[in-house]
Amino acid sequence: MNRLRVSAGRIGVSLCLTVCLTFPAVAADENNGQAAPPAEAAASADSHGSPTGPTNVIEPLPVMPHGLPVELVRTLQLLQDRIARGSTQAHLAQRQLLTHIERKLIECEPETWADVANLRAAVAFGLAGGGPGVLRHILATGQVTEAETPLAQGALAYLEGREKDARAKLGGIDARTMPASLSGQLALTQSALLVRDAPVRSLELLDLARLLAPGTLVEEGALRRQIFVVAQGGSAARFEALSIQYLRRFRRSVYAGNFRQRFAAALTRLNFDSDRTRVASLERMLEEIEPESRRDLYLLVARAALEQGRRETALFAAERAAGLAGSDIHAAAQARLYRGAALIVAEGRFEEGREALRGLDRAALAAGDLELLDAALSAANQIRGPLPSVVEPPATEAPPRRAVPEPPAIGRARDALARAERALAP
Repeated sequence: MNRLRVSAGRIGVSLCLTVCLTFPAVAADENNGQAAPPAEAAASADSHGSPTGPTNVIEPLPVMPHGLPVELVRTLQLLQDRIARGSTQAHLAQRQLLTHIERKLIECEPETWADVANLRAAVAFGLAGGGPGVLRHILATGQVTEAETPLAQGALAYLEGREKDARAKLGGIDARTMPASLSGQLALTQSALLVRDAPVRSLELLDLARLLAPGTLVEEGALRRQIFVVAQGGSAARFEALSIQYLRRFRRSVYAGNFRQRFAAALTRLNFDSDRTRVASLERMLEEIEPESRRDLYLLVARAALEQGRRETALFAAERAAGLAGSDIHAAAQARLYRGAALIVAEGRFEEGREALRGLDRAALAAGDLELLDAALSAANQIRGPLPSVVEPPATEAPPRRAVPEPPAIGRARDALARAERALAP
């Protein structure tokens, strides 16, 4: 505990130095780059120019010292918030930081975990990607208070995949009573535990997570999950609104690639041939992102639609992507491929689709698209290939008849008849 106090004290001193070094810069800005005169800083004049006494010193707000676990977890969360804004460097550094924090938390004295703030920081660490190791160690110390035990045990059960136990332990905890460093993460976890059995309640908890942790990786994850829960059968208008929010605020997130893949799969369920309102809705959503990303998303939609047998959706998305391809030969080739593959099964447009496929430059396609091209050409040949000639089955000769032996009585009758005929002859 003494080591924790020393660390907290050092952090407090560092914070004070930072604040003190910042104030002169602010004063200089307010004086057009000139430092405030000492006389102005020490005293002020009344309306007649007579100096008055020194002004009352404004005491700084008290700063609550935090233990090492709280400070370490806050550092992790700041790094993760940069991931939500698109920092690949932060994403690469995250694993190393998680390992460092885990080691430091396990090295803490057992009595550290009797402090509620430290225990909740450890729970936040586990739910934010730290895994179950730290919580197992903490519970084994026997220092967790009775009031905080359900939280620690429930989080550990969740991290170990024991969903039933996790729901039982965490279900009765109101995330709004937790500190800011844990509240959003806890609501996100509670939502994941209910998404299959109670999707409506799960969506409510995702809303709460976003409200409790705005602008963070927690909000990014909650919004991303919410979109796909709604896509399973919720309101189309809400799906559009949530998607626009994500594309406006988190399209540069390191996890946006995962979002785009699942977003494309969700869009393939829409019928773009018969429902023009949905077409306009999709175009509104994708207008939120730059043309290159919009093109890539249309290509993802087209490919996913082909795989699911949704011809009209594939054709619509491929044509939109072709219009955005510009001078990018690879994107243009992809768009023509997906369009051609959709056309060969469209009524009255088979030849157009087959010619588009035959005219593609194979060098402009990736390996996966080459496989699709070969499959599409094979299907086209089966649809309109030459009919096989009718081959008559070979004639088979009739089996030879087996000679039936003649009974002796018939032979004697034939001889008698021959003698009678000779006797009657003139």
